[in-house]
Amino acid sequence: MRPSFPFLVWPATTALLLMHLLAACGSQTTDGPPGAPDASPSDGDATTETDAASLPEDGAATKDASDGGASEASTDAKQDAPTTNDGGALRPSNRIVAGYQATCALTGVGDVKCWGFNGQAVLGLGDTSNRGDEPNEMGARLPSVALGTGRTATQVVLGKAHACALLDDGAVKCWGYNDVNAGQLGLGTPDIRGEQPGEMGDALPVVSLGTGRTVKELAAGYMHTCALLDNGAVKCWGENDFGQLGLGDTAARGDGPGEMGDALPAVSLGAGRTAKQVTAGAQFSCALLDDETVKCWGNNDHGKLGVGDIQNRGTSAAQMGDALARADVGTGRKVKQLASGAHHVCARLDDGTLKCWGKNQNGELGLGDTQKRGDGPGEMGNALPVVSLGAGRAVVDVRAGFSHTCARLDDGALKCWGYNNAGPLGLGDTSDRGTTAAHMGNALPAVSLGAGRSAVGFACGIDHTCALLDDGTLKCWGSNNSGQLGLGDKLGRGASPNQMGDTLANVVF
Repeated sequence: MRPSFPFLVWPATTALLLMHLLAACGSQTTDGPPGAPDASPSDGDATTETDAASLPEDGAATKDASDGGASEASTDAKQDAPTTNDGGALRPSNRIVAGYQATCALTGVGDVKCWGFNGQAVLGLGDTSNRGDEPNEMGARLPSVALGTGRTATQVVLGKAHACALLDDGAVKCWGYNDVNAGQLGLGTPDIRGEQPGEMGDALPVVSLGTGRTVKELAAGYMHTCALLDNGAVKCWGENDFGQLGLGDTAARGDGPGEMGDALPAVSLGAGRTAKQVTAGAQFSCALLDDETVKCWGNNDHGKLGVGDIQNRGTSAAQMGDALARADVGTGRKVKQLASGAHHVCARLDDGTLKCWGKNQNGELGLGDTQKRGDGPGEMGNALPVVSLGAGRAVVDVRAGFSHTCARLDDGALKCWGYNNAGPLGLGDTSDRGTTAAHMGNALPAVSLGAGRSAVGFACGIDHTCALLDDGTLKCWGSNNSGQLGLGDKLGRGASPNQMGDTLANVVF
């Protein structure tokens, strides 16, 4: 199963608007929805409901991970990730997001447009027809998602088969698949929204998150959703089998009446602690706290909570608050940004380096081997190597897909590593990167985006990637079986030579 993103190309008169377009990748990439076609990177775990038959098997570590991150951070690299609901001031990478073979993006005026797989109404267009996989479906022919009279969006996120938009007034609306045992739309019923005419727009209820509360940021996981509120609190709803809602139990929220609004507890992060960013992956969630440390809760297979074991957290009240351990990223280090894949987490640090932990079957941690990190004692903190991305380079942005990771560097280069079966790394082949030390550092090529072009934003899906370029255009590559690249066909890009660079078409939406 796979999620998706496509890209767009705009007329010259509106190119500057597109500079505000791209969105977070990793924390919204999750397993595929029921009944969806094809398979994507997976470990075959029972907890992720994916088809492992077509995927690489787990392998033993081949080499020790090596250091080699940037020695100095640029000014941009030291900036905090945006956490305010300020629309146009958002970074470019906060304006496009990928889910299961589907992509949603914000236009320069805050309209939401979605394309790709639509079997569970995740596109929010009042039907279940795919978009972007045939000619004449993109551009002006692609409808905007109806959010309500006069409403626009400042962020959109995608989960397994549901979507949510953060509106310009700080409210939240969600649509798509709504599991009877989850309630990831937060509407108090298990009904799917967006598959029939008349279900969107003013008819789609706002998610109730408490009296007087507004939302600053959203994150969508497998079948749950989290919101960072205006007061720094985090509230999560939907599936909760592994404690991913952080409420000290395993009861779903949002699938029945009386569970949302003031009745929905905030996640206990510790005495006096608030959050600056929230991310979510496959049945787990993480928060970047106000003291620039990280706490994660929920499913802890592969050690993705970063606490040195594989015990879940959040299923009992005694596991949260001050009792919830932080993910140790090293002595004296502060975290500036988080990115969550399906089973791994990456943290951009205050010195411009990058550290990742969790699953590493395809080299997604970028440490030159396939060993997990964070699932045993002594693997985190100073013992966790930085990702080597080239001599003297600093990381200014990071995004995680299902089993691949990408980073934008201080020189504008975009580098990707991990799973590469369909070409999401954009290197003209299908070979994974990051499984040996020889793959990383100066040896890891930057993605070819076209002559003179650099990335100002980017997004990662399960097995495709998109980049917003410095000239205001968008390009996407990787798997395209449902039209998630938005190019009017189902042909993948980036897995063969001569498909990248100037050859790769821009995407119009």
